[in-house]
Amino acid sequence: MHILITILHVVVCIVLILTVLLQAGKGASMGAVFGGSSQTIFGSSGPGTFLGKLTTIVAIIFMLTSFTLSYTASRKGSSLMEGAAKPAAQQAAPVANQAPATPAAPAAPATTK
Repeated sequence: MHILITILHVVVCIVLILTVLLQAGKGASMGAVFGGSSQTIFGSSGPGTFLGKLTTIVAIIFMLTSFTLSYTASRKGSSLMEGAAKPAAQQAAPVANQAPATPAAPAAPATTK
């Protein structure tokens, strides 16, 4: 399921980039390339362009997939070292009959003349 959402997220990201780049900026005449008013859904007096509505829908899907991926990543809780083998020092059992090490006698202070 995680892989499917990741693939959907990447596809939606590419579509979102393309729809934003195809839109005409304020004062730009890029809309004339696609036929001017044929870009609107409800005619020339429509509330918004088709690309504007498509951008809104794709942006909502992008945000939902982003939230879903971040939620699943935070709930997973696995680390990279989870399956790693323990070091040899941790695997060895401590020996019970060992006598504790005694510290060596301190050296005599050196005298200087």
